[in-house]
Amino acid sequence: MISKAKTIIRGLPALLAFLCAVAAPAAAAEKNFTVFPDDRTLGDPKAPIVMIEYGAPTCPHCAHFATTVLPLVKQHYIDSGKVYYVLRIFPLMAADGAVAGMAKCLPADRYFSFLELAFRRQELWDPEYGVDDVKAGLVKLGDLAGMNRQTAARCMDDKQEWERLNRISQDGDAKYGIAGVPFFVIDGTALRAGEVGWPQLQSRFDALLAKGR
Repeated sequence: MISKAKTIIRGLPALLAFLCAVAAPAAAAEKNFTVFPDDRTLGDPKAPIVMIEYGAPTCPHCAHFATTVLPLVKQHYIDSGKVYYVLRIFPLMAADGAVAGMAKCLPADRYFSFLELAFRRQELWDPEYGVDDVKAGLVKLGDLAGMNRQTAARCMDDKQEWERLNRISQDGDAKYGIAGVPFFVIDGTALRAGEVGWPQLQSRFDALLAKGR
């Protein structure tokens, strides 16, 4: 898990504080979680289980989950209508917001595939890998996704997306006290770090489904 100690919005001060906005909840406030109308999601919103992930594109542990565990969750639970998955970018640094802005610029059905590409190619653009020119690396990432240089540069600086990230991150921090990412909430219950491997998630989902969730 990547600690919030190096973190987010608070480390990107005036702009993000100014951009903070509050959105009306869409559903399920009584379960101590909210799905916002502008959340990025996979699956059926009527699924009996809602799984929320707070993650950052620069986070190697988030990349591991996205490329090894999430495909199994999708195959066995999301695609079958049992789990509704919500991904919320919790930015640790400016590069996370830039990736989120680029993903937003793509058609909605390519949002998650672009993030998966960003996770798989972190060495191309991620400052955690010692990349000095992050913007140039992100332009290369965009090129792999069929995005031209001008579009990539414009989307990296999407202020509306930064506003959204700031709002949902502050909401998540207030609700759950997010100490690091990836951070998971299943039906309003925050998971500990040792509970997010595939066997642990499979057991939790099956137990919930057995109870009629």
